[in-house]
Amino acid sequence: MTGATSGLGAVAARYISQTPDTRLIVGSRGKRVDDAETESLDLSRLASTRAFAQRVCQLLGDTPIDVLVLNAGLGVTGDSLATEDGYETVFATNHLAHYLLLRLFVPHLSPTATVVVTTSDTHDPKINKLAPPRHAYADALALPEAGKGSLGILDSFRAYSSSKLCNLLTARGLAQYGAERGSSVTVVAYNPGFTPGTGLNRSANRTVRTVMSAVVPVARRFLHINTVVEAGRVLADLALGEVRPPDGRIYASLVRGELTWPDPAPLARSDSAMDSLWRDSAALVGLEPNP
Repeated sequence: MTGATSGLGAVAARYISQTPDTRLIVGSRGKRVDDAETESLDLSRLASTRAFAQRVCQLLGDTPIDVLVLNAGLGVTGDSLATEDGYETVFATNHLAHYLLLRLFVPHLSPTATVVVTTSDTHDPKINKLAPPRHAYADALALPEAGKGSLGILDSFRAYSSSKLCNLLTARGLAQYGAERGSSVTVVAYNPGFTPGTGLNRSANRTVRTVMSAVVPVARRFLHINTVVEAGRVLADLALGEVRPPDGRIYASLVRGELTWPDPAPLARSDSAMDSLWRDSAALVGLEPNP
């Protein structure tokens, strides 16, 4: 599991670790998780991501992975500093690292494993009218023309929403490619909705933090904002199979405290976008495109 040290991920990790006969291994940049084995992981570094996957596989030996939760995420930062690999930080952290983990762990999944990838309804222009994704071209998102210094708030938010679109397309790709090969792995792309307190904006600059601190109290007056406990419990239920997706559904969205299974946005349903993202992401992380 990634993203288990704070917010809804910490809630989910607590429920998962308390399940009988469960061994929970989490990736973290340093903070430990109670009742779990914690291994070093910095998702902004592909070398660290590969090392984490290798270490987990060594720890497990021949034991297959029954549940894979790819939950960690970096929110709106206001910055566009590149990672050591030369890629835009939000895209690299939210999408590329998790794509790499997924590819490295797929051969070790049990035949009936569950994979949950945390996405966001900000991928949908009907919901995110402010700065929705314009595309899912991996090369353009990894190497944006700005590339350095500070981003405007809208550009920063678009970097986030684009990475969440990529998370959803990656989950769809795993499900579709697996189905073509007769796999019984369950794949869920989970949108926890607007859930303050997740730690998403922990790395944001002062301007972004100021804007968010002003937005949340206003939003609470007009919207049902999911709590961290609500969102985390649903994440655990999905991971543990307590809640299963209806036939033909993959996108789970927590709306006003209720789990729904809507259609994602049209771009997220595009097979051509899914295929090109999968192929180009593989090239960016040094893998063959075949799942």
